[in-house]
Amino acid sequence: MLRVLDLFSGIGGFSLGLERTGGFETVAFCEIEPFPRAVLAKHWPEVPCYHDVTKLTNDILARDGITVDVITGGFPCQDISTAGKRAGLGEGTRSGLWSEIVRLIGELRPRYVIVENVANLLSGPSEKRGGWFGRILGDLAECGYNAEWENIPASALGAPHRRERVWIVAYPKQGMRQSRRIPYFNDVPFLSDWEGASEVYSLFCRGRSGPVNDRHSLRDDAGFPKELDRIAALGNAVVPQIPEMIGYAILEAEKEKP
Repeated sequence: MLRVLDLFSGIGGFSLGLERTGGFETVAFCEIEPFPRAVLAKHWPEVPCYHDVTKLTNDILARDGITVDVITGGFPCQDISTAGKRAGLGEGTRSGLWSEIVRLIGELRPRYVIVENVANLLSGPSEKRGGWFGRILGDLAECGYNAEWENIPASALGAPHRRERVWIVAYPKQGMRQSRRIPYFNDVPFLSDWEGASEVYSLFCRGRSGPVNDRHSLRDDAGFPKELDRIAALGNAVVPQIPEMIGYAILEAEKEKP
């Protein structure tokens, strides 16, 4: 069982997809927004959820008895999206929180890293095409990791919207042979359908009558879902079938290890 640290967790789409393969177990979340944290607490009540990625360290995880095989993260897209200001990955930007993933890769040395972001990460910025993605690959290389990537739209898995996203899978260079590369996603078993994912999304969106913690519940005082919070959380979520598909590919690669 591969143990997952789910960063920028949102409502848990990464963990949901990976755990549906049967080969992954989420051991910790890190999410700063209150509503998604409440959703995570509802569906993964036994899994700790850290608050601030900038303060999360290997020492803290070790203190809490947590070891990690996989780091996942859909880091903020506001500064690289075509709908945003396109300020890039520099210090002080929301998208610059990518550097926290890099830091934790260096501290934890996971067997796999799975990253998701908007497709414009591949092509921007306009004044230096591909510069942002070059930064991503360069950072991973400096950590000693190879990377593979694919632009996978949600519609490729039957979703009723396109939602193009770049997905990156990275793994340590040392000892990695060509035969152990992650299989291309069309060549791996994929058992879920969009109707199943729609059902999962509806479960994410349902509230509960009691509070999840002292401050936040999934319903307002009148008993209705907090609609704006819910819409924002869904808008930021990954389509869980894609990490599920990637999870199956990783498990196939694991079988080839000596």
